Amino acid sequence: ICLGAEKKRAGMVLMLAVKKAAFVYSTTQKTIFRDVGFALETGETLCVLGPNGVGKTTLLKCIAGLQSLSEGTVHLAGMEVSRMKRQNIAKLLAYVPQFHQPVFAFSVFDVVLMGRSPHIGFMASPSRKDHAVARQSLSAMGIEHLSDKAYTEISGGERQMVLFARVLAQRPQILLLDEPTAHLDFGNQIQVLTLIKQMAASGLVVVMTSHEPDHAFMAARTVALMTRDQVYIGAPDEVLTENRLKTVYGVDIRIMDTGRGGKTCIPLMPEPGGNG
Repeated sequence: ICLGAEKKRAGMVLMLAVKKAAFVYSTTQKTIFRDVGFALETGETLCVLGPNGVGKTTLLKCIAGLQSLSEGTVHLAGMEVSRMKRQNIAKLLAYVPQFHQPVFAFSVFDVVLMGRSPHIGFMASPSRKDHAVARQSLSAMGIEHLSDKAYTEISGGERQMVLFARVLAQRPQILLLDEPTAHLDFGNQIQVLTLIKQMAASGLVVVMTSHEPDHAFMAARTVALMTRDQVYIGAPDEVLTENRLKTVYGVDIRIMDTGRGGKTCIPLMPEPGGNG
């Protein structure tokens, strides 16, 4: 296990610390992950990679306080999440799930306005400022034209963009994103990854899961590669090697220089009828 350094850099604030985290299903005693630890300062992005079933989504839910760790702790801005009130967590942290099944036909604008809930007093109504922030968030995502549409009647990709707008309205300091580019077309995937980089540049801490190693190279300073047995954490260039990716995903991969200071992963398809 590689533990992210907790020493703060000059001018940076430690916002998220996960220490010796483990999750075991109480009913089956099946271990999903164990001894996971990392620390993120303001402006850092962590991309969590790994095959299906290794606990990427479960880890995010434990960080958000939606599920409880079997061992270890999660600290948000120095406070242990298990001892925090839900509203205080929501003021610090926003979570965007991979799947969201709408139930009520709220307008898109109202869904985005719900992001202001942690900042609105009990039994109070949204203020002019809250409405303005919601409109600004829709504009930032380029989806003002959806404002009056029913959330239940837009596409899955459009819903994903609406959830991002709601996050912008919430104004969190820590952002958890489960497969943020799922259901999005290629152009919107790039828009979201660009937005993630901008959010980090503004000081947010971002933790995102992905099935695409390219996303770590494109948008993250740190990567956590989860396997069935361990977690590798470090800089993408150090963690994401061709041999390690082949071992984790079971396919031959070549890591290529894009020519613009970045890298991309190219899977090598086996020859038809060949042995790989």
